[in-house]
Amino acid sequence: MDTTTSDTTTAAGTTGDTTTAAAARRNSRGLVGLLIAETISLVGSRMSLVALPWFTLATTGSATKTGLVAFAEMLPYVVACALGGPLIDRIGARRMSVVTDLGSGLALAAIPLLYRADLLAFSVLLAVVAGVGWLRGLGDTAKRVVFPKTVAASGMSLTRATSLHDGLSRLSTLLGAPLAGLLIAALDAPTVLLIDAATFVVGAVVVALLVPVVLPGPSDEERKTTDREPYLMALRTGFRFLRQDRLIRGLVVMLFVTNLADAAYNSVLAPIWAKEIIGSPTALGFFSASFAVGAVLGNIVFTTIAPKVPRFAVFTVGFLIAGAPRFVVLALVEQLWVIYLVAFIAGLSIAAVNPILGALSYERIPEHLQARVLGLTHAVSWAGIPLGSLLAGLAVQGLRLPAASLLFGLAYLVVTLLPLVSPVWRTMDRLRDSVRGVERVGEQVSEG
Repeated sequence: MDTTTSDTTTAAGTTGDTTTAAAARRNSRGLVGLLIAETISLVGSRMSLVALPWFTLATTGSATKTGLVAFAEMLPYVVACALGGPLIDRIGARRMSVVTDLGSGLALAAIPLLYRADLLAFSVLLAVVAGVGWLRGLGDTAKRVVFPKTVAASGMSLTRATSLHDGLSRLSTLLGAPLAGLLIAALDAPTVLLIDAATFVVGAVVVALLVPVVLPGPSDEERKTTDREPYLMALRTGFRFLRQDRLIRGLVVMLFVTNLADAAYNSVLAPIWAKEIIGSPTALGFFSASFAVGAVLGNIVFTTIAPKVPRFAVFTVGFLIAGAPRFVVLALVEQLWVIYLVAFIAGLSIAAVNPILGALSYERIPEHLQARVLGLTHAVSWAGIPLGSLLAGLAVQGLRLPAASLLFGLAYLVVTLLPLVSPVWRTMDRLRDSVRGVERVGEQVSEG
C-alpha cells in the first residue's frame, strides 16, 4: 500500500514537473519570439534610416526635401503613439502589432515599386511615408505593451530583459546601418527599401506564431474599467498620470530636445556630411556602425554591473558624453578616424540610458494604463523628431553644415546639463529597491 502510494505520488510529481517545464518553455518561447521579431524588424528599419534619406537626396538633390520626408514619417508616428493607446486596449496589443507590421511592410514596398514604375511624385512619396509612420507608431506602442507581459510570463527579471532588449536594438543598428551602406553602393536605395519592407512582414509572422495569444494582464476589475472608458476619457487618464509624475515628466522634456537634435543628426546632418564631404554612402553606414559597436559593448558592460551602479550618475554622465561631442566633430574635424572614435565613445556612454528609462517606465506605470501612458510618453519624447528633421534641412540650407551642426550640438549640451541643477532627477536612485523587488518576483515566477 505504501509502495503504491509512493509510486502514485512520484508519477504525479513527474507529471507536474513535466507540465511546469513545458509551460516554462512555452512562456520563454514568447519572449524569444518577440525579441527575434523586433530584431529582424529593427535591422530593416536601420537600413531604411540610411536608405530613405539617401534615396531622397539622390532623386531630389534637396536637403530641404530630405528633411520634409523625415518630417512626413515622424509626425504621423508621434500622433499615432499619442492617440493610439485606447485603440490598442480595445483591439489587443498583440493583434495590433501583427496587423500594423504587415501594413508597414506593404506601404514601404510601395515606394520602390512606384519609383520603378515612374509613378512616384514627391507628393506621393510624402503620403506613403506618412502612412508608414502612422502604422509604425501604433505597432511600436503595441510592442511596448506586449513586452512586459512576455517578460512576466517568461520569469526573467525586468531589468535584465530591458537591458537585453536594448542590446538587441543596438545590435540591429550595428548590422543594419553598414549593411545598408554596402547594399546601396552595390545595388541601389530602392532595393534596400524593399528589403526593409520584407523585414516588417517577417517580424509580423514571427510574433503571430511564437508570442502567446493569452498573456498576463491587468485584473478583471481593471480590465472592466478600461473597457468601459470612453475614448477621450481614456486619453485624459493617461495625460493625468503623466502630469502627476515629476520625474517621468522631466525625462520626457529632456528626451524631446535630445531626440530633436538626434533626428537632425541622423536624418539630415550625417547624410549630407557623407554625401557632400565624403561622397560615399559607405561612410555613413560605418559612421552609424561605430556608434552601434560602442553601444553594444556598453550594453554588455551595463547588463553586468547594473545592480551596482547609481542610476542618476550613469544616466547623466552618459548623456553628456554621448550628446554634444558628436555634433562638434562633425562640424570641425576632417579626420575620419577621429569622427568614428567619437561616435564609438558616444555609443559606449549612451548604452545604459535606454535600459534605465525602460525600467523606470515599466515600474511606475500601472499595467492597465501602460498602452495609453507609454504611448503618450513616447509621443511627447519623439515629438521633437519630425521637428528636428525639418529644422535641420532649413538650417543646412541657410547656415551650411558646420554652423548647423554646432547649433544642434549646443541645444543638446544645454538640456543634458539640466539633471545637475534640478533635485527631482536624483530620485532615480530611490527606485533601486523597486527594481530589486521586481527581479525577485521574476526569479520566483521562474522557479515556480
